[in-house]
Parts: sequence; structure tokens; C-alpha cells
Amino acid sequence: MLDLARLRALHAVSVHGSVSAAATALGYTPSAVSQQIAKLERETRTTLLERQGRGIALTDAARHLAATAQQLLAIVEEAETTLEERRGQPMGRLVIGAFASAARGLMPVVLAALMAEHPSLDARLLEVDPHLSVDLVAQGVIDLAVAHDWDIAPLPAPEGQERAVIGDDLCDLLVPAGHPLAERAARRTLRREDLPGQRWICQPPGSVCHDWLVRTLRASGHEPDLAYQAAENHTQIALVAAGLGVALMPRLGRGPLPDGVLALPLEPVPVRRLYALWRTGAARRPAITETVRLLRRPLAAAHGLSTGSTGCPVTLLGARTPLLADPRCPHPARNRRGPPRVEAVC
Repeated sequence: MLDLARLRALHAVSVHGSVSAAATALGYTPSAVSQQIAKLERETRTTLLERQGRGIALTDAARHLAATAQQLLAIVEEAETTLEERRGQPMGRLVIGAFASAARGLMPVVLAALMAEHPSLDARLLEVDPHLSVDLVAQGVIDLAVAHDWDIAPLPAPEGQERAVIGDDLCDLLVPAGHPLAERAARRTLRREDLPGQRWICQPPGSVCHDWLVRTLRASGHEPDLAYQAAENHTQIALVAAGLGVALMPRLGRGPLPDGVLALPLEPVPVRRLYALWRTGAARRPAITETVRLLRRPLAAAHGLSTGSTGCPVTLLGARTPLLADPRCPHPARNRRGPPRVEAVC
């Protein structure tokens, strides 16, 4: 009889493309995954992995077995969902995937709450690219994803998955203290027409932030001067602090800004929408519904906000800086910086 844990390891390798990436996703060491695959090869008397250059490739037999493993894992998930539903409380293992700034700015509080309120639940976190979230949920690699979308690249909603809005992540223009745009912002609200002519610090080509910036400035008749390109937000902030240029950056996971860096609002405000996604077959799991509830619950009770009775998904970075804002929230005091959603960036 085939061992389910070994099939899970093979399935993870087929999804992630390498033993090391599969190990990261499963929470194992690469050696442990390799041992599982080796045992599966002995059990099946079949070669499953082959060397291909510096990496590995699945054989035809392995690809067939991995597809079968995905079906078996779905059946097991259905059985586990039924048991958890009957017990009426979150339990078992729940793998949550989140993009980098959500993993840093949102998930620590949510995971700590899950651990404190539901000790029978083994919640785990995997940082994933938002572009991969939908496929990883569909393949059963993660149970729930925290993802985002934007107007220029809407998040797909494939059959077999459900999603819920968590909130909107607002973006600010970061400038060095004393910058002419800061002086202009002191007199009136900055608009996108004020942005041309700047030396920009942004993410590399292919990212949504990069694409949004280029499209926005080109629409106003100016070619942006992308002087510095860095993938990490903290690197971009350091470049702004050095007075080298300006940057457009979301608030989620940004952290406190250093001295000498100012965050200026734009009108209309660029935003990105955050979602939780899960498989329809797992929708009955108390672990899923409870995690979604905690993701949507305001995390700023210490600042005098409600703990979620209104359902308004608002999170604070600091006592005066709303981080996530839902434009549908009927409470202006909780949504000061949340004008209607216009566009979104990465």
C-alpha cells in the first residue's frame, strides 16, 4: 500500500519543481523529502526523479503518480473537513500562504490569535508570490491564501475556489524631508499630475508597482525616470532616506518610517485589495471560517477601535495611520484615509 506522506512529498516536488522548494512548503528538511521519495521509489519499484542539468525532473510515471496523489489528498481533505465540522472547532493542520508584506504586517497577529484561541489548530505560514496563490490553493499545497489584486491585473476567481475581501491597502508617496513635493503637499493635496519630473525608486520591471508607476506617468505625457530599482521595500525606503529620489509604497508591512522620510497622500489614493482564498471543498472547515474572521477583524483595539462587531476591516500601523481601509465602512472616524478605490498597486 502506498504511503500517503510519501505521496504528499512527491506531489509537493511536482508542484514546486525541486526537492528544496518542496521541503520549504512542507516544513521538512530537503533530506527528509529526498528520503520519502527514495522510499516511494522502492515501494513502487519505479524511478520517479531524474537528474536534469543542475536540477531534477519527474519521470512520466512520477507525473502520473503525482496527479493521483492530488486526487487522494483531496479525498483525505474531505474526510478531515467532515470530522472537523462535526467537532465544531478549528483543529488539525492549516497551511496559510501570504505575500511578503502581508506575511510581515498582518499574519503575526493573526497566527498569534489562532494559537491562543485554538490550541488544537496547527496553523503554519508559507510566504508565497501572490501570482502563485490561486494555483497553490487549487493544488492543495496551501489551505488558505492571503492575496491581493489591482485594476491592471485582477485576481482570477477559478471554479472550485471561494474568496472574501479582507480590506484595502492604501499607498503613499514617500519623499525625503525638505523635498519640493513635501512643500507642495503642505499647501494642497498632491495629485498624479504633480508626479512627473521626479527621480523614482521602484521595484524592478515585471512587478505591479513598476507597471503602475510607468502607466500612470505615461498617461500624463511623461516618461518616468526610474533611477533606482530594488525589490525590497526597506531598501527603497533607505534610498529615499538618503535623498536619492521618491517612491510609491503600500502601507501594509511597511513599518515605521525613519527620520527624514515623509509619507504624502495622493488624490485619488492608489490602493490594492486584499483577499482570503480557499478551496470550496474546505469551506466548511471551522479552521477556514475562523481564520477568515480573524483576518477581517480590526487589529487595533488598543487604539480605541471596535474588535469587529461592525465587520469593517481596518488595521492600523500606528495610532494615527490607517493601514487597511474598506471604502464601504460606514464609520468615517475609522476610515479617514480610505476614499473610494480607484487603482491599485503591488
